[in-house]
Amino acid sequence: MKEATKASILLVEDEENLQEALKLNLELEGYEVTAVDNGTSALKAVKNEYFDLIILDIMLPEMDGIAVCENIRIQNNEVPILFLSAKNSSADRVLGLKKGGDDYMTKPFNLEELLLRVEKLIVKNKKIQEKDNVPNIYRFGNNMIDFAAQECVGKDGKHHELSKKETMLLKLLIENKGEVVTREKILQVVWGYNVYPTTRTIDNFILNFRKYFEQDSRNSQYFHSVRGVGYKFTDG
Repeated sequence: MKEATKASILLVEDEENLQEALKLNLELEGYEVTAVDNGTSALKAVKNEYFDLIILDIMLPEMDGIAVCENIRIQNNEVPILFLSAKNSSADRVLGLKKGGDDYMTKPFNLEELLLRVEKLIVKNKKIQEKDNVPNIYRFGNNMIDFAAQECVGKDGKHHELSKKETMLLKLLIENKGEVVTREKILQVVWGYNVYPTTRTIDNFILNFRKYFEQDSRNSQYFHSVRGVGYKFTDG
């Protein structure tokens, strides 16, 4: 994989030797891997960071992989999940997929096959997430954004220079017009991996956008905060 598009994987496996072997092999493929050995740590990691894929062992101490998967899906997080299980019955496989898993492999497995499935799930997920490209000049209401020049013309006809991060956040929100963009997704795209500004930082960006573009900044027409989830742009 290209360095620039390093995909991030959460590996949840309590068997120490297998965890180390998988982590090493995934990193050799160019993935960025976070490894944990229990369900609680897995849910904490998912809450704090964006992942392109989760490899999730079903037999875990305290909270099993099925419960972890259910918890993730309740949060409306559609990250691809590849189950690993020592159980090989079709009933177990069906249960894993029913509860929100995207794929299921039984131990012992062929490493090459696992790596192929990992790559396919990540590529498929990226395709789903890719939205229509926004043109360099984007107009809505009386406003105009020039992404290439990193500037905009607001509701009052005034020019404003935009910082790189403001430009990136605007582009991300507009690309996903009408849909809520989660805080995790914003962190991944705008700030990059493993850098966590507070929610207040993103809120301040949104407040700036309202000052530039909204006729009434307290009654938003374009930029909306969805409490506890993320942010949304609607075109009027």
